[in-house]
Amino acid sequence: MTGIPWNGKNAQPAEFRKNPMPITPSRRRFCQMLALLGAAGLTARVRALPVGVGVSNENAPPPIRLDAAQSKALRAWIVRIAEEQIRRGPTPRWTHRDCAGFVRFAIAEALAEHDQRWRQAMGLGGPLPPDLIPEKTRLALRHRWKRPDGSEGAYVSAIGLIQENSVLVSRDARQARPADLLFFDQGAEQHLMLWTGREAVYHNGSPPLPGDDGLRKATLAALLQWNDTRWRPEPGNPNFAGVFSLAFLR
Repeated sequence: MTGIPWNGKNAQPAEFRKNPMPITPSRRRFCQMLALLGAAGLTARVRALPVGVGVSNENAPPPIRLDAAQSKALRAWIVRIAEEQIRRGPTPRWTHRDCAGFVRFAIAEALAEHDQRWRQAMGLGGPLPPDLIPEKTRLALRHRWKRPDGSEGAYVSAIGLIQENSVLVSRDARQARPADLLFFDQGAEQHLMLWTGREAVYHNGSPPLPGDDGLRKATLAALLQWNDTRWRPEPGNPNFAGVFSLAFLR
């Protein structure tokens, strides 16, 4: 497959990096849930099944959920940072060059302390979204991804981001809001795209090449016309798991 060119014309996506994942019981339940929702035509927000489904931890703190204003501001930050990577090229601070790394980086920097030093390091100026999230909440969320094995940390795979840290919004891509994720699961390959409100942005998973950093963007109309139908974000595509929102956002 070939990547979307920088002139924005429609093309098939570049070959995405393979991410072998064993078919664990929890992942099988997750995929079965998505299949049932798609067959029933449901679009309600449903939490992805966690690895420990059915097992409660009474000592675990309640999950963090931002209010509407905080969520709106954080979505704006995530989109701004992701779009800057597309517009200017990836910052040297971003080291994991794949689709999940692109998403993790945008979210981590959206949750960073946006002081003058940070703005200079990121090369950001001009009007920026408001910072409405208290420091304690930011620190509790930043680099604290739940993983399929039950641990937490700064790294999580694409399927871990979806299965353990997100909620299903819809299998209709038109329902996506800024900073929502479009998730594709091909079995041995998973892929994430981040929706900005105007287009999807993503990294194609390929190693950096001269003149090609792997970053791509495409409108929904272009995505729905890709020749390789496995990567079309439409309800009839069994490889399109749907639109997901981060679990702590409203």
